[in-house]
Amino acid sequence: MTTTTPPRTAARPAAARVVDAVKVYGGGDTQVRALDGVSVDFPAGRFTAIMGPSGSGKSTLMHCAAGLDTLSSGSALIGDTDLSALDDRRLTLLRRERIGFVFQAFNLLPTLTVAENITLPLDLAGTAPDRAWLDTLIDTVGLRDRLHHRPSQLSGGQQQRVAVARAFAGSPDVVFADEPTGNLDSRSGEEVLRLLGDTVRNTGRTVVMVTHDPGAAAHADEVVFLADGRLVDRIQDPTSDLVLDRMKSLDGRGAVT
Repeated sequence: MTTTTPPRTAARPAAARVVDAVKVYGGGDTQVRALDGVSVDFPAGRFTAIMGPSGSGKSTLMHCAAGLDTLSSGSALIGDTDLSALDDRRLTLLRRERIGFVFQAFNLLPTLTVAENITLPLDLAGTAPDRAWLDTLIDTVGLRDRLHHRPSQLSGGQQQRVAVARAFAGSPDVVFADEPTGNLDSRSGEEVLRLLGDTVRNTGRTVVMVTHDPGAAAHADEVVFLADGRLVDRIQDPTSDLVLDRMKSLDGRGAVT
């Protein structure tokens, strides 16, 4: 594995990590090895992007790290909790209490207001919201004058900002974002990416984002690259040009040794 810059986050605890992660789909001639022995940590208080060519395993890595899918072998951990040791009920509780999600589709409930969508996970869990934290989030996402609006009254960028606030509302250990700007125009996408970065840097939260866009990855503190289901590189303090050059070297070539 090549390393473009020396890692500088080793001293930070990992909010999430996978160790020797293997994920196999199907069997026989149709078997696909989506992850092939990946070990990677996602440091707490950092914004990490996952990139790679189509079919590299980046979404599979995120889904397994977040407990949305199970590994064929290896370990996925949130903090020191091994997800494979949890039954379905405890895994559901962990995802509810310690993980936030932002997806390409905003996944807002159309009958609820902005405020109600933001607090929905807390309401479902029967947990009283931390009002000071919610106020901070609402100001961070810039939606205080939209709290009583419904999703249909918002732009796409505003809807995704609601989704970001909802993901952070329960003060999770880590927020996983899967192509969060995929349904947005470039201006709205930039706003959401700045919001994710600002939330990490201003609140000490952790974000792990899958993206195919070098410009989006440049908002992260670090980019990890996959190819053919293997971790092949990590870049600290990325720029769009640096990420684009690295992606060009991976496209069509598979893993780099």
